Amino acid sequence: MSDGWNESAAAWIADMGETGDFGRACVLDAPMLDRLRGRGFRRALDVGCGEGRFCRRMQELGIASVGIDPTDALLRRARDRDPAGTYLPGRAEALPFADGAFDLVVSYLTLIDIPDIRAAIPEMARMLAPGGTLLIANLNSFATAGRWTEDSDGDRRFRIDRYLEERAEWAEWHGIRVHNWHRPLSLSMGLLLGEGLVLRHFDEPMPQGGDPAKVARYMRVPWFLMMEWEKPAR
Repeated sequence: MSDGWNESAAAWIADMGETGDFGRACVLDAPMLDRLRGRGFRRALDVGCGEGRFCRRMQELGIASVGIDPTDALLRRARDRDPAGTYLPGRAEALPFADGAFDLVVSYLTLIDIPDIRAAIPEMARMLAPGGTLLIANLNSFATAGRWTEDSDGDRRFRIDRYLEERAEWAEWHGIRVHNWHRPLSLSMGLLLGEGLVLRHFDEPMPQGGDPAKVARYMRVPWFLMMEWEKPAR
């Protein structure tokens, strides 16, 4: 069964533009880029690069970036915007590179799209050279376990249910309809720790500007998280 990405690629490209949606432009981009500045990263792999927007951001910082994604239409858009860049078809569960090929691996809101993170997270760890960094942004597991509801008195509440149950559900917005995976945070944390990676940074970033209504809703629910993991040097 389709996960919706091929059918939703055109709507996704239109929605992202060059600045990204609210979550990227007003919440995640700034702290993600802050983790990269002045660190001396040379070669990055963007797992689930989509239309290549964050690869282009990393290249602006002088980091040579390779993007990989399973959706052909998104890769075509990435190559159109960045003809000199490297954008390859592939899946996170079986990355087509040698061990230790990168000193930086980025997963920017892609763990929610990957059907088998039990294969994908070890693959991301395998990509890292000793001392390398895995930088992750993901939807918070509290957010993916819940939905907004309206009480009988008209107040809107966010209801969390079935938190420990791993599952894929359809998410729909702005003409996009794709599978999003909910998983308890303990699953991804356990997989990362199981690879011997060391947690160096954790954050639930605050919005910095943007539509006041969106900011107000964001402040009610923990929506995004960021993690930086290091592969120990030999």
